[in-house]
Amino acid sequence: MTEGPSPVVRLRPLPRAVWLLSGVSFLADVSTEMTYPLLPLFLVGALGASKASLGLVEGAAVLIVALMSAVAGARSDRHGKRVTWIRWGYGLPVLGKSLIAVASSWTQVLGGRLLDRTGKGLRGAPRDALITDAVTPDQRGRAFGLHRALDTAGALLGSLASALLLFWLTGAPREGASAVEGAAAITPASVYRAIFGVGAGLGLASLFLTFLVAEADGGKAEAPSAGMAAPALPVAPAAPGRLGLPRSYWSVLAVLGLFSLANSSDTFLLLRASDLGYSPWAVVLVYAVFNSTYAAFSYAAGELSDKFGRWTLIGLGWAIYVAVYLGFAFLPPTLAWGIWPLMAVYGLYMALTDGVGKALIADKAPREKRGTAMGLFYALTGLTTLGASLLAGAVWDSFGATPALAISAGVALLALVVLRIVKD
Repeated sequence: MTEGPSPVVRLRPLPRAVWLLSGVSFLADVSTEMTYPLLPLFLVGALGASKASLGLVEGAAVLIVALMSAVAGARSDRHGKRVTWIRWGYGLPVLGKSLIAVASSWTQVLGGRLLDRTGKGLRGAPRDALITDAVTPDQRGRAFGLHRALDTAGALLGSLASALLLFWLTGAPREGASAVEGAAAITPASVYRAIFGVGAGLGLASLFLTFLVAEADGGKAEAPSAGMAAPALPVAPAAPGRLGLPRSYWSVLAVLGLFSLANSSDTFLLLRASDLGYSPWAVVLVYAVFNSTYAAFSYAAGELSDKFGRWTLIGLGWAIYVAVYLGFAFLPPTLAWGIWPLMAVYGLYMALTDGVGKALIADKAPREKRGTAMGLFYALTGLTTLGASLLAGAVWDSFGATPALAISAGVALLALVVLRIVKD
C-alpha cells in the first residue's frame, strides 16, 4: 500500500506589526534616497568639499548612528518601550533633510546629516527588536527579509523620483562633463536644494504612519502555532555573559564587525560612477539599479536563511562584495558601462547580508536583551564603518580611486577567510 502525499507545511503569516514597520521604512526610504545619492555630487561639486570631507561627513553620520543605536537599544530593553524611540527616529530626519536643503557649506551639510542619522540611530535597534518580538524564531529571516525588501523598494522609488526631477530640471548633460566637479558645475545648487526639500516633505508620511504601530504583546510570538512549520532555528539561550548576552552573540558580532572595516560608505561607489563620466541624474539611476536588485532578492534571501542557515548566505554575499569592489577599482573609462551590472550585483550582495545579518543577531540574543544586542551591533559596525570611510576618503584624495576601493576589497576578503575558519 503506497503512502499518501506528505502534508504541506504552511508558513505562518507575518504579524501586522512587521507589515506596518516595513511600510514605515518604505516611506522613509522614499524620502532618504531622494537625498543620499546626490550628496557626493552636491558636496564635492556644488559646495567644493574635498573627498576627505565627504568621508568625514559620511563617517560621522555612521558614528552618530552607532552611538544612538547603543543608547536607544539598551534603554528600550530597560523600559520595555520601543515605539517612542521609533517615532523620534522617523521625526528627526525630516529636520535634518531640511537643514541640508538650505546648507551653503559642507559643515552645514554635516550638521543636517548628523541630525538625520541621529534619527536613524534612535529607531534602528528598537525597531529591529520590535520586529523580533513580534515573530517566532522560524519567521525571523522572512520578517527581516520583508522589511529590507519594502525598505529598499522605497529607496528604489526615491532614487527614481530623484533622477526624474534632475532630468526634468536640468535636461541631458552637456558634452565633456565627465568628472564629478564638471557634472555638478552644470547642475545648479538650487536644483539639489529643491530635491532635498521635496525629500524632507515626504519624510513626514513615514512619521505619521508610526502612530499606528503598537508595542509587542508580552512574548506570545516565541512559540510556533500548532500545525504550522516547526522553527528551523533555536531560540537563543539566556546564558549569563557580558551584558547578559551569550558568548555566541559576541562571536557573531566580532566577525560581522571585521567585515564592516571594509564597508566604507556607498557614496564612494557613486562618486566613482561620476568620475567615469556619469551625469548626476545617471548616477541616481545607477543607484536605482542597485536598489532594484536589493529589493527584489531581500525577502527570498531571508526565507532561504531560515532554511539553510544565515552564514551560508552571508558568506556568498561577502564574496560578491569583494568582486564588485575590485570591479569598481579597476574598471577603465572605456568600459564605464560596466558600472550598471556591477551596481546590480552589488544590490544582490546587500540582499544576501543586510536583513540576514540582523536575523543572525536576533538568533543569538535572549528576548530581554534584544534591543541591547541590536544596538551594540549597530554601534560596532558604525564605528568600523567610520574608520573605513575616513580611510577611503584620505586614500582617494592622495592616491586615487583604485587603491581606495581595492583596500576595501582586500579587507572584505580577509573577513571572508576568517568566516570560513570560525563559523559554526
